Amino acid sequence: MKWLVALVAAAAFGSADGPQIFYSRLWPGGVPPYVEITVARDGRAVYREAPGDQDDKPIKFRLRQHEVDEIFSLAERLGYFRTPLDSGMKVANLGEKTFRYIDRGQSSEVKFNYSQNPDARLLADWFARIVETEQHYINLERTVRFDKLGVNKVLLQLQASMERNRLVAPDQFLPFLDRIAAGDVYLNMARERAASLAEFIRAGNAQARR
Repeated sequence: MKWLVALVAAAAFGSADGPQIFYSRLWPGGVPPYVEITVARDGRAVYREAPGDQDDKPIKFRLRQHEVDEIFSLAERLGYFRTPLDSGMKVANLGEKTFRYIDRGQSSEVKFNYSQNPDARLLADWFARIVETEQHYINLERTVRFDKLGVNKVLLQLQASMERNRLVAPDQFLPFLDRIAAGDVYLNMARERAASLAEFIRAGNAQARR
């Protein structure tokens, strides 16, 4: 069964080359109730809100190099998920989380609700940040298309996450931000905010290349 999981995950990128890390969270009371994320070592990533092919609109994006390095470093420190991580404590249902490492047709995985392992918590937070980021992406895509007056509110929420260092792979927002900044159908405050956010993201890219 594990070989089938590995092949399905690899198909998300159109290639079986290189290791991948898979994360999912099943949380019936959460928003969204289910997410899964696959990250390849070269930075390609896919976000879904339904298992595998059940999500017909996955979001594909690319992580920055330091983000990929940190995620894979944490996986290595966790022994590529070959040992239990659940604390065994009686705590509230925080959602069943799965970490899975896939490489060369082999996979290892661990499931947990709550872990006291600091590296597991850091890795879970990386994926929580990705979920938060993609929720902003979904909201911005919707408002840009269908609710132009609501764009500024969504940009304010995006900016708040950015200021709290909660955004991952911010480059994926640049096409939307450039479209808003250049579009006279949007409020001036939204256009100015979009231009400012795009400038901030590009400045971060330039600094990372130095």
